[in-house]
Amino acid sequence: MKFDSFKGSAVQRAALYAGVAAIGLAIPTGAMAQDADEAVLEDEDEAQPDEIGGPNSNIIVVTASKRETTLQETPISVSVTSGETLEQAQIRDLSDLTTVAPSLRSSQLQSSANTTFIIRGFGNGANNAGIEPSVGVFIDGIYRSRSAAQIGDLANVQRIEVLRGPQSTLFGKNASAGVISVVTREPQFEFGGSVAATYGNFNQMELKGDVTGPITDSVAFSIDGLYNKRDGYVEVPNLGIDINNRDRWSLRGQLLVEPSSDFKIRAIGDFSRIDEDCCFAGNVVAGPSVPALFALGGQIDPENLFNDTSFLNIAPSNKIDSYGGSVQMDYQAGPLALTSISAYRKLEAFNQQDVDFSSADIVNEIRDQEIDTFSQELRIASDFDGPLNFLLGAYYFKEDVEQTSQLITGDDSRAFFSLLAGNPAVFNGVELALNLPQNSIFSPGLLTDEAFTLDNEAISIFGTVDFEVTDRLTLTAGFNYTDDKKDFTANLTAFDELGQINLVDAFIVQATGGTVTTPAQFQALPAANQAFLLGLATDPNVNPLLPLAAFQFQPPFLAIPNAVEDGKTRDDDFSYTLRAAYDVSDQINVYFTYATGFKASSVNLSRDSRPLPTDFVPGPGLSAFAAPPSPITDAGIAVPNLNTGTRFAGPEDAEVYEIGLKAQFPRFGFNLALFDQTLEGFQSNIFTGTGFALANAGEQSTKGFEFDATINPVDPLVLTFAMTYLDSVFDSFPNSAVGDLTGQTPGGTPEITLATSATYTHEFGYSGNFLIARVDYNHESNVNITNGLPAFGPTAETLFRREVNLVNGSLTLRLNNGIEVSAWGRNILNERFITQVFDGVAQAGTVSGYPNQPRTYGGTVRFKF
Repeated sequence: MKFDSFKGSAVQRAALYAGVAAIGLAIPTGAMAQDADEAVLEDEDEAQPDEIGGPNSNIIVVTASKRETTLQETPISVSVTSGETLEQAQIRDLSDLTTVAPSLRSSQLQSSANTTFIIRGFGNGANNAGIEPSVGVFIDGIYRSRSAAQIGDLANVQRIEVLRGPQSTLFGKNASAGVISVVTREPQFEFGGSVAATYGNFNQMELKGDVTGPITDSVAFSIDGLYNKRDGYVEVPNLGIDINNRDRWSLRGQLLVEPSSDFKIRAIGDFSRIDEDCCFAGNVVAGPSVPALFALGGQIDPENLFNDTSFLNIAPSNKIDSYGGSVQMDYQAGPLALTSISAYRKLEAFNQQDVDFSSADIVNEIRDQEIDTFSQELRIASDFDGPLNFLLGAYYFKEDVEQTSQLITGDDSRAFFSLLAGNPAVFNGVELALNLPQNSIFSPGLLTDEAFTLDNEAISIFGTVDFEVTDRLTLTAGFNYTDDKKDFTANLTAFDELGQINLVDAFIVQATGGTVTTPAQFQALPAANQAFLLGLATDPNVNPLLPLAAFQFQPPFLAIPNAVEDGKTRDDDFSYTLRAAYDVSDQINVYFTYATGFKASSVNLSRDSRPLPTDFVPGPGLSAFAAPPSPITDAGIAVPNLNTGTRFAGPEDAEVYEIGLKAQFPRFGFNLALFDQTLEGFQSNIFTGTGFALANAGEQSTKGFEFDATINPVDPLVLTFAMTYLDSVFDSFPNSAVGDLTGQTPGGTPEITLATSATYTHEFGYSGNFLIARVDYNHESNVNITNGLPAFGPTAETLFRREVNLVNGSLTLRLNNGIEVSAWGRNILNERFITQVFDGVAQAGTVSGYPNQPRTYGGTVRFKF
C-alpha cells in the first residue's frame, strides 16, 4: 500500500508537463520582474507597459552581498521575488514562496509556530526551541531566530531574496544552508499608499493597507497593517468546530530621517498576533491501538487523511505574539559607507494540543515559550575608484529562551492502555505487586511538568575584499569568525508512577525477598549470584514485569546542569569564501565559488534530552543495580530507567563548490549554478513518539544544479521557468533514531523541482488600463517523505511518498485611476498530498500525517494612491 498524492491524474500531469515544455525558458521569482524594483523605479504607480514585463524591466537590485548590486552582477546563486509577483501570485507568507522558488521547500508541522525551511535539501529547526534553523531568515536585515517569528503574513514587501548555499561569511552562524531575506518598502517623501480587501472561500476576509508620506522635508513616515481571518477547512464533528483556520493581524510603523544626503536613519517598530486553531494531523495508518480507541467510544477517521475530518477532545490552540523594533543608521563618508543596525525582538508562543489526535481523552500537551533577542551589527564598506574594495563588520547576538510545557493524562488514559494490555484490571494487579496506590497508574492529571532555558551569546567578525585584476576579472575573499556560547537548563518532573520503577531491579528486589534494594547491595553479591539474578530478571519468560516497559512513557528525568553535565556548549569557527567572477561581456558573467559555512551547536530542549553515552552507561534493561561504572553512576545521581541520548548536537560545518553563469539579453536571460555541497554534522531532529531525538549525522551531501530563465518574446508576455536538480545522500549517518541511514536519500528531498509561470499584460489602447493574466505551476518529483519512523518500523521509508503538482492563477484588471480588481486561485486542481508523517503518540504502529492545503480561491479589490 502506497500513500501518495491524490486527485492529480496521469492525464492532468501529462498536460502540465506539456505546458511546461510550451512555456520554455523563464525565471521563477521575478529576476525579470513584472515591475522594476523600487530602487530603480522612483514611482511604481506610474509604471509603463515596458516596466510591467517589457525589455526594460530586467534591472533588479539586491543586497545579497550586503551591498546594493544588480542581480546580474551579483556572483551568488540568488532568486528574487518582487512585491508585485507576491501580489499577483497571492503569496501571503514565506511558506507560499516555495511555489515560485524551486530550491526552497517548507514543511508545516503541528502548530502555527512550527515551519521548517529547507534549501538544496538542507534545513531543520522548527519543532525544538533549542535548535536554530539552518536556513536563516532576515527581515530588513534583522535575524528572526525561530519560525514562530517568521511565518506571519507578508505586508508591504519590496522583494524577497533567497540565497542558496552556505552564507556564513556575511550572515554568520545561522546560514549554513542558505538565507531568506525579506526587504520591505522604506517610507517615501511623496504621499501615497494603498488599501486592499480580499474575500475567498472558507469565508476568508483580508484587509491590508499602507500609507506613507513626508512629515518634514527630512522626515518621512509609513504605517502598514493587515488583518487576515478565515474559517478552518478541517471539520471536528464531535466538538462542532472547524480547525486550520486563519486569524492573524499585524501593525508596523516606520520613520525615515534624512538630515543630509550623506546620513539616513530608518526606525521600525512592529507587532503581530496569531490566534489560530492549528494544525490538523490525520490518521495515515490505523495501527493496533485503534480498536482500543473505538472500544472506549473514541473516534478517528482511519486512513482517510484527505477527508479533512478530525476528532479531538480539545481544539489545537495557537497564540503567538511577535514584536520588536530596530534602528538602522547609514552614513556616507566619501567613498566609505558606515552602517549600524540595532534590534530587539520578543516572541511569545503558546500551544495547546490533543496529541493522541482522537476524540478520546488520553493525553494533551501544553507548551509556552518566550524568546528575547537583541542584536547589533556594525559594518563599513568602501567604494574606491581603484581596484581594491572591502567590507568589514562585526555582529553581536544575545538571546534568552524560556519554555515550560506539560503532558496531561486524560480521563480515558488508564482504560485505553488497559485495553492495549489485554486486561481491564491489569494495572490494579501491577499496583498491588509493586506496592503502588490503587488507580495511580495513568491517573488523570499531570504526566510531566517541564522547564527549559537557553541563554545564547555570539560574536562575529566578518569581511570581504574585492580585487579587480582587470576590468572584467574580480577576485573576492571573505571570512567570518564566530564565537558562540550557550548555557542551558532542563528540568522535568515525571508523575508516571509506573515509569519510576525499573522492572529488572524490581524483580531482583522481589526475588531476594527485599534483601537487595540498592545498587551497592546488588554489587556486593558474588559475581555468580549477580549474573544469575540478572539473567532471570532480563528473561521475559521468567520476569512477568518486563512487558510493562512498553507503558513506561515518561521515566524520571535527570536535570541538567548536574554534577557531571555542565549544561554549556562553546563553539568557535572560521568560515571563509573564495570567489572569482569574470565578465565575459556586458551580457554574460561567470563565477566560481568555494565557501564554507557554520552553524553552532543546538540544544535538545525536549523531554527526550538524555546524557551522552560518554557520561552514562545503563545496565541491562536500564537496570541501575547492574549499571557499569560511568561518571553519572559514580556521582550517584542516576535516576531509574535512565537511558542515553543527546543533550545537544555539535556544530554543522558546510562546504560548497559552485560554478555559475548569468546571462542577460534584451528579451531573454538565464542563470545557471552547478554545485557540490556537503554538510558535516547535520543536526537531525526526529520525533520518537513521545519526544525528539537530536543527533549529528556524519555527513550529508548534495550535488546538482539550479537553472532559471526568462523570455519576453513580445512586450505583453513574460514566461518564466526554473528547475532544481538535487542528488542528495547521507554519506554517513550510522546512528540515527531509525538506524543506519548511510547511503540513503534524505527523506522529503525531491530529485527534480520545477517552477514556471506565464504572465500576459494587455493594455486597452493607450489608456493606461491593463488586464494582467498570470498562471504558475510548481512540481516536485516523487520522493520518500521520511527515512523511517522509530515506532512504526523501517518500511515507513518506502511506504509514504509524495509528488507535488500545484497550479495557481490570477486575473487582474488594473485601471489608471489606481483601482485594481483581481480574481485568483491557489492549488486550482485541488491536488492533495502528505507533507509529513510521524509516529502516533504512545501508539506504536499508528502513523499520523499532515496534508497540504486544499484549493483556495477568491477576489481582491485594491486601490493605490
